[in-house]
Formats: sequence, C-alpha cells, structure tokens
Amino acid sequence: MTKLSVNINKFATLRNARGGNNPNVVQAAVDCQRFGAQGITVHPRPDERHITYQDVLDIMPVITTEYNIEGYPDARYLELISRVKPTQATLVPDGPDVITSNAGWDTINNREFLEEIIGELKRLGIRSSIFIDPVPERIEKAAEIGCDRIELYTEGYARAFQHDAQKAIEPYRSAALLAHELGLEINAGHDLDMNNLKYFKHNIPFLAEVSIGHAIVCDALYFGLENTVQLYLRQLIEENAIS
Repeated sequence: MTKLSVNINKFATLRNARGGNNPNVVQAAVDCQRFGAQGITVHPRPDERHITYQDVLDIMPVITTEYNIEGYPDARYLELISRVKPTQATLVPDGPDVITSNAGWDTINNREFLEEIIGELKRLGIRSSIFIDPVPERIEKAAEIGCDRIELYTEGYARAFQHDAQKAIEPYRSAALLAHELGLEINAGHDLDMNNLKYFKHNIPFLAEVSIGHAIVCDALYFGLENTVQLYLRQLIEENAIS
C-alpha cells in the first residue's frame, strides 16, 4: 500500500496567524499518526512563516511512523537534518521568497551540488528524495547522483486532471516506470486531493508515498481531521484489496 505522509505545515500557518499554540502542531502530528497516517512531513522555511525550526525539534520525539523533512539544502537545513536524523530528507529547489514549491530540481545543471548533499545524507543514514518534474533526462540524472527516491511534483497533473485525466497522467506514469527501472523509489506530492488522488494512485506503478498537506487541512474543516485522514487513506487502497 502507498503510504500517506501528512504535511502539517498548514496547522502551523493557522497557529502563527494568531500567536500562541493553538492549534498545537505537535498534537496534530500525534493525532494524524493515531488516525492512520504512515508519516509526518514538515517543511521549515527560513522565514519560519509556518513550521519553525523549533517545531521540527519538538515534533521529533512523538514520531512513531516516519518523519520527512522537506527543504532547500542550505547550511541551516543540513544542520537541522543532522541533528534530527529524520527517516527521509526531501530536497526542494525553492528559494526563500517562494510561497510554495513550484518546480522540481534541474538535476543536470545542479548535479555536483546535489551529489555532495546526497553523499552527506548517506553518511548520516538518512533516506534521500529529490523533488522533480516528470522529465526523463532529469530522472536519469537523479539516479546517477545516487538519491534513494524521487518525489514527482504533481501540480501539472492536478491542473490538467480536470480537463483530461488520461493525458494528465501519461508523463507521470512514464516517469514512474523509468524511475523504477533505474532503481529509484517513487514519492509524489503537490496539489493531490480527494478528487485526483485515487486516479493517480491506480495509474502510477510502484508509488511508495504521497505527501499531502493543504488539501487535507482544507477538507478537515468540513469533515474533521480523523475522518479526512481516513478518507485519504481509502483513496490509496489497492483495488483488489477492497472487500
């Protein structure tokens, strides 16, 4: 079964809008795991506009599943990763002024930089994942660089899905097949939601994990957090496993 890692950044966004500690992001991590999520994702940014670096440390002791820390691999991120030693470090190419992730890595022009970072992650015993567009040449370079996984950046799929689902999925399916052939495991994330997740899951082979945050928090406003996590998990069940 494909794992669901819940990105809890938006809980921190809501907390920071008012100050104080409501909602409590540590409790959100505890609850998402208790409700069935198989992982927790955070993305601390330099301006700490949602998850703070202290949040990352505070959440660490309550993780009973997998901890995935996303971020641009600058010195501060790497220091945090070496201190926390999460299950997975997902490298994203976002600059500090980017509102949300909007592109995958150019693994061709950034090869030497990424090789150095991934070598350090291997030394620390941390699984590495590279945020990437479904571009064959970039996936091939990701394999050469030595990362463990790629995370397919799915905004393009999500936008095209409502117009032509089959056309939207084609480059992602091809990317997944290539990645598997090259020995890479496959994650996916960005704009996956209740409407498009099931189709994505059942058309992408070898999908190890999806990371979803914004949509889960939005849906939880209407359905409640526990019910929402369960609804998303149901989208990831294999067809032949449904009774």
